[in-house]
Amino acid sequence: MKTIGFIDYYLDEWHANNYPRIINERTNGEYQVRYAYAKIDSPIGGITNKEWSEKHGIELLDSIEAVVEKSDMLIVLSPDNPEMHEELTHLPLQSGKLVYVDKTFAPDKETALRIFENADKHGTTCFSSSALRFVTEFKDVNKADLFKIYSEGPGSYDMYSIHQIEPVVMLMNCRAKRVMGLGDVAHPSMIIEFEDGRFAQIHQCRTSEFKMTLADKDNNPTDYPITSDYFGLFMDALIDFFKTGKIPVSHEQTVDVIAIREAGYKALEQPFEWIEL
Repeated sequence: MKTIGFIDYYLDEWHANNYPRIINERTNGEYQVRYAYAKIDSPIGGITNKEWSEKHGIELLDSIEAVVEKSDMLIVLSPDNPEMHEELTHLPLQSGKLVYVDKTFAPDKETALRIFENADKHGTTCFSSSALRFVTEFKDVNKADLFKIYSEGPGSYDMYSIHQIEPVVMLMNCRAKRVMGLGDVAHPSMIIEFEDGRFAQIHQCRTSEFKMTLADKDNNPTDYPITSDYFGLFMDALIDFFKTGKIPVSHEQTVDVIAIREAGYKALEQPFEWIEL
């Protein structure tokens, strides 16, 4: 059995509550979350870290160092607080053990670069991703014919923009040049122009489902409602990473995703103006 350690900001959150069961089920117990640490108890009315530990049968340790030492591989969570990732990943990324860093990887491009620099300096293999990167709907897309993307999805920009930006960057497979806001932070919509002249538009509606329309140069559209089990597919990719040590997402694309997200905030504050990346 391979042991996994959790490092979190606080433990009573959806990812920490569900990852252990899913990993155990999908590996038939070969990989198990056995240790955990969190900096604070839930600040949003959840149970304490001690109560979480007792509920899930996972040993609560008193330091990041202890989790790193006792675990075979590591997951840094804090999915709703990416501003904590640089601090929480500091020691794990010096360990040489396989590390997954939960979405959203970093609050800005400079932080993302520093986090990866720490990992590279110490020879630690790591990755981060939105689960939407792994949907089956895009497996057979001919990226060479792709010219425009229209993407729609739910949630706030803070929490959910990563789930649209990530698959857009994956499909375009090109550096972004600039972004333009069309809405505001409460009703986010923005255009991304890529360096090769192609475009994507991202729109967030709180009640929408994830879906994309992909068009070729002749503006022939194809709709892709996202119906596959993207979270389960992501968990399979995570487990494969732990088994093989091969990252499914390049660091360069992760930095690009974060750079677009960061520029998007500024673009939404001053709509109809291009924000250069």
